[in-house]
Amino acid sequence: MLHWALMFLLVAIVAAVFGFGGIAVAAAGIAKLIFVIFLVLFVVSLITHLGRGRRSV
Repeated sequence: MLHWALMFLLVAIVAAVFGFGGIAVAAAGIAKLIFVIFLVLFVVSLITHLGRGRRSV
């Protein structure tokens, strides 16, 4: 998922350099959204992993 966020960010940068304002704004917005989703899933995964801890048998 982080890969897709970086790809949309790259598209936004390239579009901005070539002057495609609408495409750059849309790609940057998508990149931000995907990155936020990635961060939320990462934090949930981290909390779940730490919550399990070591259980003695």
